[in-house]
Amino acid sequence: MFRILFYQPEIPPNTGNAIRLAANSGCQLHLVEPLGFQFEDKHLRRAGLDYHDLADVHVHADLDSAWKALLPANVYAFSAGAARWYTEVAYQPGDVLLFGPESSGLPAAVQDAPQVTDRVRVPMKPGVRSLNLANTAAIAVFEAWRQQGFPGGV
Repeated sequence: MFRILFYQPEIPPNTGNAIRLAANSGCQLHLVEPLGFQFEDKHLRRAGLDYHDLADVHVHADLDSAWKALLPANVYAFSAGAARWYTEVAYQPGDVLLFGPESSGLPAAVQDAPQVTDRVRVPMKPGVRSLNLANTAAIAVFEAWRQQGFPGGV
C-alpha cells in the first residue's frame, strides 16, 4: 500500500485523523520529528479514537531517518505551489505521499530534495491559502488507492 509522510506536523487532530486514515486505507503513516505534540495529547487520542492499534505508525527523528526507512520509492511532495495536479500521477504501491507542517507547508529544501520524485498539488479556488492537512492527505490517499482498484477495501 502507500505511505503517508508528515514532515514535522504541528496540530494533534490532523495527525489523529491521519492515523484513522491509515487504519482505514491500509497505508503506513510516517511522522518526522519534531512533532508539535506528544502522543499522549488528548486531541490526538480523540481524533484517532481507537484506531491507534489498527494503524501502522512510525516516528522518525529526522528526514534522513525517514528516507532510510522509506526509500527506494517514488516520493510525491504535496505543495500548493506545484504546477502538476495530484491526479496526473500514476501511483504505485509503496509510493510516498509527503506533506508539510500546517503553518508553513513543505520547506523549499524538502520539496527540492533529490529524494522527491515530483511536486504535486490539489486544486483550490484562488485566494485561499491551503486545505487542511488531514483532508489533503485523504484526497491523495484515496486517489492513489482508487487507481489500484481499492485492493483490500470493502
